[in-house]
Amino acid sequence: MSVPQGRRSSTFTRLLRHGFTDPSGAERLLDADALSAVRSDPLLLDALGATADPDLALLGLVRLVEAQPDATARRELLDTLITAKPLRDRLLGVLGASEALADHLARHSGDWRALVTYEPSDLHPGITEFERGLADATDPVSLRVSYRRCLLSLAARDVCGTTDLVETAAELADLATATLRAALAMAQAAAPADAALCRLAVIAMGKCGGHELNYVSDVDVIFVGEAVEGAAGSEGADEGKAVQAATRLASHMMRICSDTTVEGTIWPVDANLRPEGRNGPLVRTLSSHLAYYQRWAKTWEFQALLKARPVAGDPELGQAYVDAVSPMVWQVAERENFVPDVQKMRKRVVDNIPLGEVERELKLGPGGLRDVEFAVQLLQLVHGRSDASLRSGTTLDALAALADGGYVGRVDAVQLDDAYRFLRTLEHRIQLYRLRRTHLIPEDEADLRRIGRSMGMRTEPITDLNRAWKRHTSVVRRLHEKLFYRPLLDAVAQLAPGEIRLSTEAARERLVALGYADPGAALRHLEALSSGVSRKAAIQRTLLPVLLGWFADSADPDAGLLNFRKVSDALGKTPWYLRLLRDEGAAAENLARVLSAGRLAPDLLMRAPEAVALLGDAQGLQPRPHAQLEQEVLAAVGRAPGGEQAVVAARGVRRRELFRTCAADIIASYGTEDTPAVADQGALVDQVGGAVSDLTAATLAATLRAVVRDGWGDTLPTRFAVIAMGRFGGHELGYGSDADVLFVHEPREGVADQEAAQAANKVVAEMRRLLALPSADPPLLIDADLRPEGKSGPLVRTLGSYEAYYRRWSLVWESQALLRAQYVAGDADLGRSFIELIDPLRYPAEGLGDDAVREIRRLKARMETERLPRGADPTLHTKLGRGGLSDVEWTVQLLQLQHGWAEPGLRTTRTREALAAARAAGLLGTEDAATLDEAWVLATRVRNAVMLVRGRAGDTFPSDGRELGAVGRYLGYDPGHVGDMLDDYRRTTRRARAVVEDRFYQ
Repeated sequence: MSVPQGRRSSTFTRLLRHGFTDPSGAERLLDADALSAVRSDPLLLDALGATADPDLALLGLVRLVEAQPDATARRELLDTLITAKPLRDRLLGVLGASEALADHLARHSGDWRALVTYEPSDLHPGITEFERGLADATDPVSLRVSYRRCLLSLAARDVCGTTDLVETAAELADLATATLRAALAMAQAAAPADAALCRLAVIAMGKCGGHELNYVSDVDVIFVGEAVEGAAGSEGADEGKAVQAATRLASHMMRICSDTTVEGTIWPVDANLRPEGRNGPLVRTLSSHLAYYQRWAKTWEFQALLKARPVAGDPELGQAYVDAVSPMVWQVAERENFVPDVQKMRKRVVDNIPLGEVERELKLGPGGLRDVEFAVQLLQLVHGRSDASLRSGTTLDALAALADGGYVGRVDAVQLDDAYRFLRTLEHRIQLYRLRRTHLIPEDEADLRRIGRSMGMRTEPITDLNRAWKRHTSVVRRLHEKLFYRPLLDAVAQLAPGEIRLSTEAARERLVALGYADPGAALRHLEALSSGVSRKAAIQRTLLPVLLGWFADSADPDAGLLNFRKVSDALGKTPWYLRLLRDEGAAAENLARVLSAGRLAPDLLMRAPEAVALLGDAQGLQPRPHAQLEQEVLAAVGRAPGGEQAVVAARGVRRRELFRTCAADIIASYGTEDTPAVADQGALVDQVGGAVSDLTAATLAATLRAVVRDGWGDTLPTRFAVIAMGRFGGHELGYGSDADVLFVHEPREGVADQEAAQAANKVVAEMRRLLALPSADPPLLIDADLRPEGKSGPLVRTLGSYEAYYRRWSLVWESQALLRAQYVAGDADLGRSFIELIDPLRYPAEGLGDDAVREIRRLKARMETERLPRGADPTLHTKLGRGGLSDVEWTVQLLQLQHGWAEPGLRTTRTREALAAARAAGLLGTEDAATLDEAWVLATRVRNAVMLVRGRAGDTFPSDGRELGAVGRYLGYDPGHVGDMLDDYRRTTRRARAVVEDRFYQ
């Protein structure tokens, strides 16, 4: 049919104005014979323009009309469409929002009549009405057709605004319930013998259980089966046979719903939330369920049971199941590490999202639906123990109850409710289009335009949709943790009008659930920090909700909060402190990690609170080079009027730098929300060992400079050098290590030997005195016991005296000790001369003789039997225990003594470098070297952890449970896994000991 050009141009413009994106295609569809009777009716064009996608709606309408069986049916449809506005809005609304439902109508062309009129009960139908709609289904195919017909009416109410989100989600859950019942009835009809043997209850979980289902979602279920009393004999059916029969029925029911037919599928029925997941039996008896939950269930399984609801099968058995498990659900918050377990489960969900989908993930991504649900469920489980009004399986009902009870601030609850409704509506619109299970925001502009228009955004639908989505996810991100912690502050602060205070008892419950051992003290700290109307208190009220969460992520939240109060009291009046924490996100989190990780770092910080500034600087936690450290310390000494003041200044620098090193180590070990924990444990050990060793060397150099200046001015009568030994020489000092040293001097030209010796001894004595002066700073103890003749020998010798002793009296253990010797302070030329003197001793030509090797092995065996402290567990002692530091170091040092003369790479004071060189030279296999390295790194990390946690050095794991947990957190173990930590340590060191037995003792 030919259309005049003027009319075509006018129609084209009208179509554009009504929201069509393909006016030319729409014109062709309107000109089709199918719509000849109504194409000129303005009501049709207006109704199409009101839909989410006018082009899609028009195409669907043409397909539906063409699918009618005859002219009479087509006329009935078109007449009703024009004369009945309710049908017009419902039908076109569905066709413009759902391609899948348009396909259904094209296949089942009479189903449009379900939208003509609604009975009053149809406006908000319940399970009974949906069961009536499915009653004619006799097989899986007809069940799918009936299901889609019911879904068609439900979707029409949704897109036309007759029902809101909550009502739509509840209707979807009711329709799912009716469908499960119909499918179970089919399965029972197909196997009447099985049905006679057993009672089977279907328990809805997840969103179906919570009465908040999506359009397309797995329907999570749990099955409970029991024998029928009186069946198969007077004593009732055999339980095993009954469970087998119930399993067959449950499996058949799942297939009826899940299998794909010519009419597609309904939705998958997922039973993986059952005990033992997919590895467990599909059906269990009630007693079997309870036995599992009482003995083996994890925290997340009780969290899932919060939404359990009997929906199909035997109603009495289903209710008995819910009644039996419900008390366990509301006791789960009493479990150790409950809150961290729930939070870590949420983090694991986010971590498993493919990287390219995180920003588009509506359900699981940050600021998504799961954040709201987890936060609400966490609060329900904590406070639902004592407040039954919170025990709803529906997220928004539970959120409202939490707000009514004062557990959540009213403003926060309103904002979260609004965000959740928006995000769930967005999810519904995405799924409705093709009735596919997806939670990803589409990237195609046509999809975004359709979704935006379906949610009432008509002017700039794509821009407005993206803006609203980002705004709501931002609200959720901001609130989902604040929701838990903020009311703790409200419990001790003045409230705005209309707000309900979280009761003291409820605040205590929440703090206990977080792991606080003394909730009363914690509340007093919160009150002290946040009360009042000052700007300082206002900023603290902003910071504390987040800080409380970070403290709770540690092994000792009480200590973290107490330490934060101390630091805040010390720095509260400085203008930069709270501003730093408020404006530099990393600074606040870093501070929380440091303050709750143990005693050492907070103790260092309390003596110099201004060091907090290091935590907000991207470079602030980087170790400083040795030359830079020494320059700063020597400059501080130069400004000091006397020796004692000089050493105080040097120790102040040491204190600050020790804090820098501790903080960097803790933050790298724990990780932050934005940065995962450092995986290379060896790199952390090397960084700590190098930083502490450099700092010790700089402190000794500064102390030596101060002593010489005060006693002799610019020049000491004798050249003097400090030689590092042991772990100090190996650049492997830990936080609590002494400084093993040797002192060497050489008289200057024209100075008598006696005068030079007196000066050198005076220098040593004064250095030791100054460094041992009482102070709040960590002590730096000088240990010279590795000198010739040990404690009986002189503290300082000339180079010639060392040469004479080593030539005449040196024992093999002294050559071994000299492997770690390295110049660190004083006269550099004299230091180099000493190193040249000892090189032939520690790297003997042609290696060690057999007698020397036997002597080293004898000494090692003696040390193992005599030096291990009484009562110490040899499998857990990091220094002298099986596969510990001593085992690894003696094995490496024996290789150095034997082969250092021929292998330059072995001529190093550092254990790990020597191990790598031995592997490269073929003296150790790659696997053996890796095993020794792993054990040495782990033992060193444990020693560092003990010092960080306890504030004093130790070679064994702490016996106190909380301290042991803190060591575990530092080593990367989740709360409640200290047993795994100890097992891993024993396993690692056992493998190392096997290498030692093979390479050292053979």
